[in-house]
Amino acid sequence: MAALGNSGATSSPMVILAPKTKTKKKHFVQQKVKVFRASDPVLSVFMWGVNHSINDLNQVPVPVMLLPDDFKANTKIKVNNHLFNKENLPGHFKFKEYCPQVFRNLRERFGIEDLDYQVSLTRSPPVRSAEAQGEGLLLHSEDHTLVVKQISSEDVADMHNILSEYHQHIVKCHGSTLLPQFLGMYRVSVENEETYLIVMRNMFSHRLVVHRKYDLKGSLVSREASDKERVKELPTFKDMDFRNNMQKVYVTEEQREKFMEKLNRDVEFLVKLKIMDYSLLLGIHDVGRAERDEEEGEEPSNDEDLETENGMTLGLAMGSYGTSPEGIAGYMSSCKPLGPGEFDPYVDVYAISSVPGAPQREVYFMGLIDVLTQYDTKKKAAHAAKTVKHGAGAEISTVHPEQYAKRFREFISNIFA
Repeated sequence: MAALGNSGATSSPMVILAPKTKTKKKHFVQQKVKVFRASDPVLSVFMWGVNHSINDLNQVPVPVMLLPDDFKANTKIKVNNHLFNKENLPGHFKFKEYCPQVFRNLRERFGIEDLDYQVSLTRSPPVRSAEAQGEGLLLHSEDHTLVVKQISSEDVADMHNILSEYHQHIVKCHGSTLLPQFLGMYRVSVENEETYLIVMRNMFSHRLVVHRKYDLKGSLVSREASDKERVKELPTFKDMDFRNNMQKVYVTEEQREKFMEKLNRDVEFLVKLKIMDYSLLLGIHDVGRAERDEEEGEEPSNDEDLETENGMTLGLAMGSYGTSPEGIAGYMSSCKPLGPGEFDPYVDVYAISSVPGAPQREVYFMGLIDVLTQYDTKKKAAHAAKTVKHGAGAEISTVHPEQYAKRFREFISNIFA
């Protein structure tokens, strides 16, 4: 098997490959495997598994069209390597990839090649976010183009429920969307503990630092950053803060129309699936401030200190994504160098530059997050409770999907100058 990644010994663990169809037959394969180093065994297995699954997928012809079974399929591998290279991988582990053909097709539609995806995730261990305490793993690939987020088994089921419609939507809009770009979903089993992980494209830039960020739902009730949040180096502000700060997004009329067209199409899709409680994540890069910081020689924050919000990393300063011409961001280092506030629209797909003549030169990163909450019994109960507390006319966030969408679109259409 072609092996990617840095440092690692080659040897032959015992590998049991389970066939894609759910039968009980298993066959044994001796295989040479290059092992990756990561301090966390779950991460080591994740990197090993992604590498293995992409190499396996490369041997499988791309189907002419996806079949209903592809949306239920999975591939599993069980490794018993006992005394094999214990400093890198645990003695026993299992790795499962969900719907490999579907996610391969989605990666292609989002313009991400499998080899780049593989290198971005496995060349170096993904970096853990300082913000992820208490909510499971939240990581970004070393080149800051991908986010790896731990999810629950319920989220996996929700993802399966919407995957077919999500795929159709991405096909219809030719990959041009503000929704999260879902690129892969996996289960890692180490010492009988199961960890579910989903990989998405980073909504923020891998090279332009985000100086201010907002999570906007179009509701004003309890939508203000807490005191605890405000003292952070990069707080996540909310709808009331956006209003109180007199914040505006300065783009051309054409860019605004294009953006709202995308937003309306995506929100209609979410209404159809009875999904609500999503937000617009807005990150703002201040070009002038970045130039001043560079002149003063201010070091960008260390990887470990980078904050992430809802699975979106905030990017490092210019040129700090490494020099290797591989991975999703890598090919850019061989292109012409980018100037202050410049970005590659093929990599930073959620970015829009401010209009010439705006009060400040800014780059905006805007995308929809938290799109797996369906309007179920829990939400209906929360809505009833909040209506009693705040009154029927109050702008609470827990409302029926159609109502939520209408209010959300109205609020977002007014964020532009």
